[in-house]
Amino acid sequence: MVHSEDKIWAGAVYLSSFVFVLFGPLVIWLLKRKDSDFVDYHCKEYFNFLISYTIYWLVAFILAFVGIGIILAWAISIYVLVFTIIAAVKAFNGQYYQIPLIIRFIR
Repeated sequence: MVHSEDKIWAGAVYLSSFVFVLFGPLVIWLLKRKDSDFVDYHCKEYFNFLISYTIYWLVAFILAFVGIGIILAWAISIYVLVFTIIAAVKAFNGQYYQIPLIIRFIR
């Protein structure tokens, strides 16, 4: 069972990413990673998501010179928006959620 405070912090990781892409989730992770395994899990999931998204966006940027990269960049942006919202809802509901199509660098 996940405490309600942990749910709020885990959801805040994703919601803060809309304004502070790196620093909001990083501050939450540094403050709460030892207090809650649930918050630690969602922070790691978010940073894996951020790293993967950055790699995908760089590939799209390179492919923009060929022409397909612009379409790919739009698709990635929609992917990020949708799965950030889904992950936030899952975190607020106290569920562990693995975002699809990400590379798990941080375990």
